[in-house]
Amino acid sequence: MEIPENVKKRLSLPAEEHFYAGHTACQGCGAALGLRYVLKAYGRKTIFTIPACCSTIIAGAWPYNTLDANLFHTAFETTGAVLGGIEAALKARGIKVKGEDGVMVVGWAGDGGTADIGLQALSGFLERGHDALYIMYDNEAYMNTGIQRSSSTPFGAWTTNTPGGKKHFLEKRHKKKVIDIVIAHEIPYAATASVAYPEDFIRKLKKAQKTPGPSFIQLFAPCPTGWRSPTDKSIELARLAVQTAYFPLFEYENGKYKINMPSTKKEPKPIEEFLKLQGRFKYMTKEDIEVLQQWVNREWEKLKKLAEVFG
Repeated sequence: MEIPENVKKRLSLPAEEHFYAGHTACQGCGAALGLRYVLKAYGRKTIFTIPACCSTIIAGAWPYNTLDANLFHTAFETTGAVLGGIEAALKARGIKVKGEDGVMVVGWAGDGGTADIGLQALSGFLERGHDALYIMYDNEAYMNTGIQRSSSTPFGAWTTNTPGGKKHFLEKRHKKKVIDIVIAHEIPYAATASVAYPEDFIRKLKKAQKTPGPSFIQLFAPCPTGWRSPTDKSIELARLAVQTAYFPLFEYENGKYKINMPSTKKEPKPIEEFLKLQGRFKYMTKEDIEVLQQWVNREWEKLKKLAEVFG
């Protein structure tokens, strides 16, 4: 159906849709919503490379494709390498990449395929300086293979290999700060984003498109199946992750930090507001919650200091 121009002008997001209905994502899937926003930002002139993950299934097995764009399925650990290879091949053929009239080459991988299995390839992609974008959609576990912990799983979370219960065998490590590892490569642009704030996400996608060199976005994408949360609470959870400063929104651009929180005047909400809507945290004790709260406070203060000194 053609959208009238007067309606388009009132929308805060691009009206065009390049993500087809009938896909296989779970209800409330943050990853599917993230893919939809990327396609709204870049349209059909996009080449995705997606490793083994939930999004491989969502995008569809050949010859079907949920994405109205080009798609290259790849092995779990190779997103960064394939991403750089596609960009180099396009340039070898004289095809422009990045920029408003160029092809956007996008690596789209989960936290397991980025923070763990694909970290080496990601580092190589960043170090070589390819003109492409790597997006890590962060649902905080290996969801596609049965909800196993990843290094992005937060302290106190239940997964199938940190099961909780009477033995209280929950995740004992704090979430790996992948964005900090990326920034250590001194790339031109890196940012965090959330599916709960699509305008902010699309603005960052557009900035990555205009910025020469490698870009990276860590996108917070709730998973109701793995988080044991109601399917209609995904946006609320993604919003609370930001409002509690558990997952703050910020940008790193050419050595400078900028915080993009919805309101910098308010103090962050208690982390318990985020935890209580999810069954994966139901085994946490008050002591566990306090440990996580202290980590959130420490990381939030560190980020504010970076924005103050390098803003």
